Amino acid sequence: MTALWLAGCGGRSSGSASVAPDENVGAVPTYNTSRMSIATAKPVDAYVLLGGRIKTCWFNPNAPLFPEHVYRADVSPNGGKVKITIHAKRDLGRAGKSTYVVDFVQQGSHTVVTTRNRAMTPEQAAKMQFDIGRWKSGQTNCSKEWPKVAVKPKPKPESQ
Repeated sequence: MTALWLAGCGGRSSGSASVAPDENVGAVPTYNTSRMSIATAKPVDAYVLLGGRIKTCWFNPNAPLFPEHVYRADVSPNGGKVKITIHAKRDLGRAGKSTYVVDFVQQGSHTVVTTRNRAMTPEQAAKMQFDIGRWKSGQTNCSKEWPKVAVKPKPKPESQ
């Protein structure tokens, strides 16, 4: 699970969201946990920033990164809770089994964003974390680069 904290702008507002990393993330392991701050107060604002990148970069109709998956989003009427779900694609492009979830929930003056990999491959989950890490550092482009996935060594059988 990945957790992101989205902090409200103090005092002044520029009217736009900005991305500020809390930590540097090197190689992306299969199950990466990272935090980031986005200077915005509402989950819907964080969704606009990250959800827009996800749709543009991963689900572009001309060159989708995940052509066998579809994107769905549910935004509460007041914008206080947002959920993005990635699904395996079924017949006629309909959403099938949920494979990845991104939740945006207001907690006090912050928005907490959590991600859960339900059924994506380790390589796909690593790519998602890689892109989220790039976007949190201020990059806005769509990268075709896939990070190396850290492989857990197989346990050695015990000698008897």
